[in-house]
Amino acid sequence: LELIEGADKKLIKFLLSHLNLDDKDIYSYKSLALNLGGLWQIVGDKTLSHLVLPTFNPKILPPLDTENIFTSIEKQDVLLYHPFDSFEPVIQFIKQAALDPDTVAIRMTLYRAGQKSPIVKALIDAVQDGKQVMVLVELKARFDEENNLRWAKALEDAGVHVVYGIPGLKVHAKIAQVIKRQGNKLKSYVHLATGNYNASTAKIYTDMSYFTCKEAFGTDATHFFHFLTGFSTHTKLDTLFMSPKQIKPKLIRLIEKEAKFGKEGHIILKTNSLVDMDIIKSLYLASQNGCKINLIVRGICCLKPKIKGISDNITVSSVIGKYLEHARIYFFKHDKVKCYISSADLMPRNLVRRIELMTPILEDIHSQKIEQILMLQLADNSLRWELQTDGSYTKVLPLGKTVNNHCVLEEYVSKIHDKTKKETPDYVSRLANRILKES
Repeated sequence: LELIEGADKKLIKFLLSHLNLDDKDIYSYKSLALNLGGLWQIVGDKTLSHLVLPTFNPKILPPLDTENIFTSIEKQDVLLYHPFDSFEPVIQFIKQAALDPDTVAIRMTLYRAGQKSPIVKALIDAVQDGKQVMVLVELKARFDEENNLRWAKALEDAGVHVVYGIPGLKVHAKIAQVIKRQGNKLKSYVHLATGNYNASTAKIYTDMSYFTCKEAFGTDATHFFHFLTGFSTHTKLDTLFMSPKQIKPKLIRLIEKEAKFGKEGHIILKTNSLVDMDIIKSLYLASQNGCKINLIVRGICCLKPKIKGISDNITVSSVIGKYLEHARIYFFKHDKVKCYISSADLMPRNLVRRIELMTPILEDIHSQKIEQILMLQLADNSLRWELQTDGSYTKVLPLGKTVNNHCVLEEYVSKIHDKTKKETPDYVSRLANRILKES
């Protein structure tokens, strides 16, 4: 219960008795409430726009800027890092599938779709065009219950097969599957992500998107959706990993395996929260074996770093900047599959009480990209804070050149985008038109 200091004692007594709370449940504040959601009103005030960080327009890089998304996926797996890479290809994945007469079925999970969703509209267009559409809408998504109820009704009214979750388990996995007819065969295309199918938050959250048409992923996606709809009791997948049965045991095995390499071992775990005690104990043991461990934990971290003889080799960083760090990435130097992305944080609620997915990144080019992003964040000396043994955080100060990983990625993506645009034949005419408009 949040109350301003000096609140009326009779009112406090009334609230405690009716809410079944005691004095220890009261959190007092002097001038600013602990619930900071109200600050969005200030951020959105146009009269204060000069105080806001410069807006970055996410970029669509080649070949997705000119090529059909499905054509690109057939050539090779596609990995995007939002918001630097635009979320538009994810929207087009559903939109193009809805318009393609060869599309047989579209299946996906919706956790936080937002108030205005181009994806939901595309799903409705698809079912009205005679395609099979199945959507799991999670009604237990905190703060989005009303939106999800509204979208669920709209989808059902249009004829979409809507599933409302699994009894006793919240479905937090982010996955979409498109099945197309190719000659006499069916081909599956899969999108797996760390973040929601929400075009608005995709501009301010950092997340990973992974597209593939590898048969192993398609088979697992089919099994996953059959499980959600009750057509199968298949709770284990072959290539993907699904909680509550697979993700936690797999992560513990990966930590234990990397620990065997001693000082040569290296683990990087990037997550929103680290709470699970079994994971923490495994990390302590790996540290005691000499393994280097870098944790990038934006929020709650129950692990204590730098305890002599226990966690000497563990650092915990929190990156707080322009974008909300939301991607869950798990890196193990000596594993055959070095990088995994996931919808799951390292908390019991995610690993034991939710349906989550963890995706192995099989192509070296993509695992290298992810590793570079992690290394860039660990080199950040502008936005990064380090957790101390006593639970306090110390700001990492620049000793040499300032490194702001958000700015570095914005500049990098913009340079690639601008370079490719300059090489297109109509660049001069487009540039001239823009100058004329500005003048």
